[in-house]
Amino acid sequence: MAHGDITHVDIPVADTAAATRFYEGLFGWQIREIPGFEGYPMWSAPNGVSGGGLAPRSEGFTQPRSYVEVDSIDDVLARVADLGGRVLHGKEPIDATSWWAVVADADGNHVGLFEGRTGGEG
Repeated sequence: MAHGDITHVDIPVADTAAATRFYEGLFGWQIREIPGFEGYPMWSAPNGVSGGGLAPRSEGFTQPRSYVEVDSIDDVLARVADLGGRVLHGKEPIDATSWWAVVADADGNHVGLFEGRTGGEG
């Protein structure tokens, strides 16, 4: 993936088992927990490209959130306020080779940021 590509979509859920039944039954998604990410089942669409996670719903996370791949989260976060947005969640590690953050645009839309490599990349 390249800078600016949407790489992942998190869906907030209160009942993981019910959400799993719903999305597997409705769209044919494969949903399973990956070792090291217990409590955060990942989904992949039949196309083998689209995917994301079923994340615990919380006060600040009530709607699906798309994550955009960036070359440098630090560089993007440094520009957010100048472009009329705000940082909602600063850079945090996912694992040893990837990080995430969340920003809001001027209209208050939440957009996730992703930097790094996923397990399937070399």
